[in-house]
Amino acid sequence: MSDKTKKWFLAVCIAIPFLVYCIYYYGIMIKNAPYKFSEFESITLKYGLGTDLVNQYNSKTGEYRYLNERDSLINTKVKLTKDDLLYLHRKAADLGFWNFPEAIEGRQDPKRPINSPHYYLEYTYQRKKKHMLFDLNYSDDAKLQTAAKTLVDEVSKTIIDAQQRGK
Repeated sequence: MSDKTKKWFLAVCIAIPFLVYCIYYYGIMIKNAPYKFSEFESITLKYGLGTDLVNQYNSKTGEYRYLNERDSLINTKVKLTKDDLLYLHRKAADLGFWNFPEAIEGRQDPKRPINSPHYYLEYTYQRKKKHMLFDLNYSDDAKLQTAAKTLVDEVSKTIIDAQQRGK
């Protein structure tokens, strides 16, 4: 056999099946990805002290309800752009939101009521939904606490920025 024939034989027997397998395998993985932006529907953020989550935002309806400095409940409409939602989707993916536990809560003292800030964040997709309840006093895993706080801060900041744009 000549060198040219050996190279063709090697390509046909090894390289081409490997490439076909990679395309097939990764094609299925991408097609079945659990949280795709194309299936994204809405973000819900609720926050407040203890179990009283008075401040709420829903990106599907655009309703934003929050307490101002004078403890007055303000109801307003804030619409996030598609770019805002894509940014928040990617931020959640970067921070590993899909792997967060559903409850990230600190240790409770039975003698004291729960007065620490709590955040409820939910990402809704056509086929799936992911949510977390985050207690700001959580201290068991510093990396998880930082990631959850960062994600909540980014969502809050994006809502406030959208509200400022709308004025």
